[in-house]
Amino acid sequence: MSHFTFSRRFPFFWEKRASIQNEESRPLIQKATSPHTAASVTQLDTDESSDSKSSSSSSSHEEQSRKLHFPQKRSLSDLTDYLLKYILFTSNLLFTALGLATMALGLWGLLSKESFAEEKLGSLGTDPMLLFVFLGLVLSLLCLTGCVGAVRENYCLLRTFSATLLTLVAAQVLAAIVAYSLEGRISEFLRSGILTAMVRYQDDLDLRFITDEIQTGLQCCGADNYRDWQINSYFNCSAPGVQACSVPPSCCVDPLENGTVWNSQCGVGALLLDQFTAQSVIFLGGCLGSIGRWIEQHAGLIGTVVIILLGVQIFTLIITTRLLDRVQWNRAQIRQSLLRT
Repeated sequence: MSHFTFSRRFPFFWEKRASIQNEESRPLIQKATSPHTAASVTQLDTDESSDSKSSSSSSSHEEQSRKLHFPQKRSLSDLTDYLLKYILFTSNLLFTALGLATMALGLWGLLSKESFAEEKLGSLGTDPMLLFVFLGLVLSLLCLTGCVGAVRENYCLLRTFSATLLTLVAAQVLAAIVAYSLEGRISEFLRSGILTAMVRYQDDLDLRFITDEIQTGLQCCGADNYRDWQINSYFNCSAPGVQACSVPPSCCVDPLENGTVWNSQCGVGALLLDQFTAQSVIFLGGCLGSIGRWIEQHAGLIGTVVIILLGVQIFTLIITTRLLDRVQWNRAQIRQSLLRT
């Protein structure tokens, strides 16, 4: 009995392990003992490890590809940058349409007056409608450059737009300084321009229209006074026509007959009248003084408009500079991604 008990507690090495394992020491999962099974398990582990490495490599490659090809989506995620970008696009689109409309107006004026006819090509350079064409073309090209550059985030177009806009802002500031410092000379230039328009009043429809609008709107006649119209060969008292010693109907106090019909003869013989009699028929004061008084009365409004226009241009320049920095940062990110790979 004692020998049996001792052998149960301390089994001999030649006895099978399975015959002496009790329920507490028996393993839950039996190990495979055959070489074929072991090789299968080893091959399975190798395949799983290879699949894991391949999946990890594929995931890493996809992540690098995503970083390489789509850096802008992460860099342009800021809502402020998107908002500024499309503000720049929208404003340039509107000004492009305004420039095209201005250019179309100038071309319409040139075509309606047949300014491209052979006999009129000599005076084409002084045609005011040509100024509308030029300004409209410059404005539309500049704003179209900014519009396309903003929506495409093109560095070259944005750089061209910002450089041109900066030049225009500097030119406007310089022009304002020069105009303020050379006020006397500008007055002389303006007087010379008015006299030139008066000389060519009958020959140039554009200058006639501008002169009539100024005289009617400012209630003036001539450059310094109404007698300046003797400079015109048709209104001079020595002229042979019926308009001798006359002034244009836009100089008249009441150019509308019965309030509806334009009386083109209301200024006939006005230069023969004395000032006391003439003041009831025509305006005696010149347009040069009227323009000066109008500028003085509306100096605040003019200053406000100038400041707003300059502010809009400077704000546009700031937005363009920020967008340029963003595009340059994106390029740097792409360069770094290429260097990593």
